Amino acid sequence: MRFVQQQPSSKAPSDWFTGDVWWDVIHADQEPSRMRVDMVRFSPGSRTNWHSHVLGQALHVVFGVALIGNRDGTIAEARPGETITCLPGEEHWHGAVSDRFMEHLALWESKDDGCTETTWAGPFTDEQYHGPQTRELPRATS
Repeated sequence: MRFVQQQPSSKAPSDWFTGDVWWDVIHADQEPSRMRVDMVRFSPGSRTNWHSHVLGQALHVVFGVALIGNRDGTIAEARPGETITCLPGEEHWHGAVSDRFMEHLALWESKDDGCTETTWAGPFTDEQYHGPQTRELPRATS
């Protein structure tokens, strides 16, 4: 057992995010683990670009209201204590509602073959962001 050395908070890069986003790396691929965990803080209206993870991603909301969307047009709201999973290879985005800060834990894994764990695409536009939202998502039964 050991304490993990904390890294300083970092501002998220503008080529992957819209608005002000900061993160703290909680856990980052310390062998033999492939797990990554970041605490991500979004200012109102800020969000990720479209992206996908080779092995999927789980987003656990800690504070505020998160919006999570995928390419079929679904935009779900998630509240503190709720977790949404994005499937391997599923293009998605996530961010804060327009009038509140939001924090979530982002959890994902890398593959052990050295391939890219996250593939980034273009921005989720303002027009898309202000589109219709739904909270109806399939619920896991196990």
